[in-house]
Amino acid sequence: MRLHRFGRLAAGFALLYLAAVVVLAVLSQVTGDIIPLWRVVADRRGHMSGGFMDDAIQPWPMLAVALVLVAMVQAWALREVLRGRLRGEPARYGGQVRLLRIALYVMAGYDLALFLPIPYLWWLWVINDVVLLVAVWLLFRVLRGGTRPWPRVFMLATGTLSGMYGLLHTIAYGLGDYLSWLPDWTWALTALWPLWMASVLVAQARDPRWSRRTVRVGVFAVVMWFFGSGGGISIGGFSYYGSVPWELLLSTILGASSVFTLVWSARSAHDLGSLQPPEPRTVPARAPARWWPLPLLAIVLPLIPAAVNLAQGVPFWLGPKTVLWEGVGQVGGSWLTLTWYLLDLLVGVGAPALLILIAVLRRTHRLLRATMLSLFLLSGAGLTTAFTQASPEVFDNLPFYPDSLYIKGGALVEGVISELVSAGISPLWYALALTASGLILLFLYAAPPAHRVRHHVLLAGLASAVLLCLLPAADTARGPATAGPECTTAERWMARMGERVPELTAEQTFACSLRQDTGGGLSRFADTTPDQVILAYGRRMCAVHARNDAQELSRLKVSRDALTYPLAQICPSAAAIVKAAQVKQDQEFAAWEADAQAMCDATPRHRPRIKPAKAVRIKEPQMTDYGVLQTYEGGEEMEPDLDPANGLISSHRGILAVMTHSDYDLCITVETYPRRPPVETKGWDTVVEVGYDSPTGNIVLNDSLSGTELPNLALDGRAGHYRIRAHHAWFPWKGEVGGGQRLLIMAYPGKGDKEIVHRKRKPAS
Repeated sequence: MRLHRFGRLAAGFALLYLAAVVVLAVLSQVTGDIIPLWRVVADRRGHMSGGFMDDAIQPWPMLAVALVLVAMVQAWALREVLRGRLRGEPARYGGQVRLLRIALYVMAGYDLALFLPIPYLWWLWVINDVVLLVAVWLLFRVLRGGTRPWPRVFMLATGTLSGMYGLLHTIAYGLGDYLSWLPDWTWALTALWPLWMASVLVAQARDPRWSRRTVRVGVFAVVMWFFGSGGGISIGGFSYYGSVPWELLLSTILGASSVFTLVWSARSAHDLGSLQPPEPRTVPARAPARWWPLPLLAIVLPLIPAAVNLAQGVPFWLGPKTVLWEGVGQVGGSWLTLTWYLLDLLVGVGAPALLILIAVLRRTHRLLRATMLSLFLLSGAGLTTAFTQASPEVFDNLPFYPDSLYIKGGALVEGVISELVSAGISPLWYALALTASGLILLFLYAAPPAHRVRHHVLLAGLASAVLLCLLPAADTARGPATAGPECTTAERWMARMGERVPELTAEQTFACSLRQDTGGGLSRFADTTPDQVILAYGRRMCAVHARNDAQELSRLKVSRDALTYPLAQICPSAAAIVKAAQVKQDQEFAAWEADAQAMCDATPRHRPRIKPAKAVRIKEPQMTDYGVLQTYEGGEEMEPDLDPANGLISSHRGILAVMTHSDYDLCITVETYPRRPPVETKGWDTVVEVGYDSPTGNIVLNDSLSGTELPNLALDGRAGHYRIRAHHAWFPWKGEVGGGQRLLIMAYPGKGDKEIVHRKRKPAS
C-alpha cells in the first residue's frame, strides 16, 4: 500500500467526523430531534433548519440513513484532501508546476472551508475566482507538452470565460446587482465550466503525471454539476414552512455529497508533487466478430418504435407527461432539464441504434458493457414511465417541448394548460426494443470468465440498482383537500356554532388561495384537488421564483413580481421580498405617525375664556374612516340623514355627528362647561353650534371602523339638553403628512335646538 505524508492524520480526522455523525444519527432517532445531524452534514449555515424552521425537518429513519451515507462520502473526501502527496522523493517538474500545485491547493482550501459553519464572505470568493483564472492559465502552460494546440486553446478559452463569468457573478452579488442587465442568453455561460473540466480531464488522462483515479474523480465532478452543484461541498438548503418533503431535502442532500471537485483539485495537486509509477497501457481486449444478422437486429430494433413515432410527427421518447420529467425538475437545475430533454429527443429518433453500431464495430469489452448498461437503464426508465402516473394538475408550462403535441387543442387556455395529453406510442415499445437489443449484445459479446472482474460486476449492478431506486415515484395517493367552508374563517366559525376551530396552516392557506381566483400567472385548482398536489405545484413555482431565470419566466409567461405575493406563504424567496416590503411600509407608516404627532404637538393649545368643568387635549392624532365622528344613544327610531348643511355638525335626539375630512389627521380638544362659554372665532375656519338632547348622558363621539373614540362630553354624566359648539380649522404643515385638521368641541347644558353658524369661511389655499 502506498503511504502518504499525512495519511494517518487524515484518516483519523475522517474517522472522527464519521463517528460523530453516527452518534448524532443514533441520538436523532432516540430524541426525535434530527436538526443537529442535519446541521452537521448538510446545512452547516442553518439555511433550512434555523429558528422557526427547526420543526420543519422530520426525524425520518431513512433521512438519518441518507445523511450517514453522505457523511461517508464527505469523510472519504476529507481523507483524500488532507493526506497530502505520496511519501518519498517529491516530484520536481519546474516552477510553473509548483505554482499550479499552490493554486490547486488554494482552490481546495476554499471548498474545504465550506465544512466550517462560517458566514459567507463574498469578497473572499473574489480571491477564489482569481485563483481559478490563474490555475486555468497554469494548466494551459503545464499541459503544453502532451496535448495538441487546439485542445489547449479550447481549454484556455472555456476556462477563462468561465472564471470571468464567475468573478462577475460574485462581484455583482456582493454589490447587490444580480446581473439583470445581461442578455437572456448569458445563462448558457454556466456550461463553460464542465466544458473546461472535460478538456482538462482529457489532457490529464494522456499525461503520466496524473493518476487515472484522479481523472475518474474529475468525471464524477462533471456529472454532479448537472444536479445543480457547482462542485465543492454545497451546504445551502431550502426554507419551507411546515413539514419539508423528501423531494426538497434531496436537492440539499445531493449538494452535500458533491465533494468531487474538491477531491479532484486536491488529488491533482497531490499527483503533481508525487513521482507517479508508470501505469501499463494495455491494448483494449476485443470480442470476436459475430454473424451479422443478429448484430443487425440489435441495431434495427430501437429504430422501429422511433420510426412509428416519427411517422406520427412525434420525435420524443417519453415526453413531458412523466414522473421522470417531474423528478428532473425537482432535483436538478436548468442544465439537467435541458440534458434530459436532449436525451428524450435522441432516444425518440433512434440514437441508441448508433451507439449499438459503434459498440458492434469496435467490440471492446468496456464499450460493450457500457452500451448494455445504457440500454437496460433506458428500458427501466421507460417501464417506470409506463407504470407510474404524473400529477396532471402541476403542468402549467412545457419548457422545450412543442405545445402543439402535448396540449389539448394545441394552445394554452388563459396561460394555463387545461389538459396535458400523451403523444406517440407507449414507452413500453421502446423498453421492449431496448431490452431485446441489450440481451442480444449480452448473448453475442459476453466477456469470457477471465475478463469478468468481480468488483466491476458488483459496482455495475449496484449502480444500476441505485439509479433505479432513486427514480422518483409518482405519489398517486389522494390526501386531504382544504376547501369550501374551511377556507373562510367566518364560515368555519359559523359552521361550528362558536366551537373553536384550529387555525389554517400556511400550506392550507396557500391551497385555499389557489382554489380561488389567483392571478399572478398561477393556476387555479378545483376543490377536489388534494392539498399535496397544489403544494407540489407551488413549490415548483417557488423554485422558478428563486432561480429568477428571465428566459424561464418568459417561457412561463409570468413575471417574478406577479408571483411574489401569491407564493409568499410557502416560498422563502418570495416571503423575504414580502417581508422586506412590509418592513419598509412599516417604517414609512411609523415615520408618518411620528410626523403627524409632531404636527399635533405644534398646534396651538386652546386657552378657555372661562374655567371648564373638564378639558381633554387628545395627545395622539386621530383618523376617521369616512370622516364621521358620531354618538348614538338610541333616541331615534330610524337613523336620520346626518349630512349637515353647515358642513361640520348635525344633531337629532340621541344622535350627534361631526363631519371632517377622512384623509387628514385630526388634532382634537374636547371641553365641557357648566355654563355657556364665550364664542371664539379667531383662528378657526368654521364654528357652528347646535342643540342636542342626550337620553342617557353618554355623549361619546367615536368612529368604530378606525377605532377613534373621544371622552364623554356630558357634564358629570347628566342626561338632558345640551348645546354643542364645534370649531374646525385646517393646519398647514411642511412634513410628511402635508397638513392636518384642528377640532375643538365644547359642550354645556342649555336649551334650544337652533343651529347657529358663528363663522364659516373658505380656508386659505
